[in-house]
Amino acid sequence: MEKNKRKDTKRFVRYSEGAEMYSMGLTKFQELAKDAKACYKVNQLVLVNLDILDEYLEGFRITDDTFYK
Repeated sequence: MEKNKRKDTKRFVRYSEGAEMYSMGLTKFQELAKDAKACYKVNQLVLVNLDILDEYLEGFRITDDTFYK
């Protein structure tokens, strides 16, 4: 199965850029990135691995047909 394509082909992003890419608030993006264990810290810089985050988010997919009616 082909991986989802992102507008941006970056693998790592800062919190602010990731929040914008995923159309969510900064705090929610930080929370999801931490829950997914997708964060890398280099001195004061924190980067989020989008491949790990995408895999984590797939666990929230709603597959119940009654939701879509």
